[in-house]
Amino acid sequence: MSKSTDNTFSVEKPDDSSGFLLWQVTNLWQREIKKALEKYGLTHSQFVLMASIHWLTLHKQEVTQIVLSAHTKIDPMTTSTVLRTLQQKGFIGRQEHQTDTRAKTVALTEEGKKVIKKAVVTVEQFDTDFFKILGSKTKDFNKNLIALLGN
Repeated sequence: MSKSTDNTFSVEKPDDSSGFLLWQVTNLWQREIKKALEKYGLTHSQFVLMASIHWLTLHKQEVTQIVLSAHTKIDPMTTSTVLRTLQQKGFIGRQEHQTDTRAKTVALTEEGKKVIKKAVVTVEQFDTDFFKILGSKTKDFNKNLIALLGN
């Protein structure tokens, strides 16, 4: 294949583009995690919010929609919409905050706890299998992802 004289791209080949590679890996990972979550009737966003509610609750943190939005990096409007769906499914309950009338506290129902505990096991096993190719480099990979997030 001959090289084009058009210099639109700064990279020699697609594998030199971090953004393109991240996009490909993200799509593959999301497609496979979607399949893993189907048996629980959850979308990935629903899973992330339920798992975060469970995590924050276990760590004795008050769970509000704003806390969840910040924790998951899902925008507040989407967080609210997904939580409404989870409430309709009977997986969460929302109630007025005791001191801030503008805020709502969020908690898993008993059914929500049952579902998320099973789903977390499935997702953690999926992640272990998906990322095992990194082997001992997994911690460094995670540190690099955290750096990209600006944390």
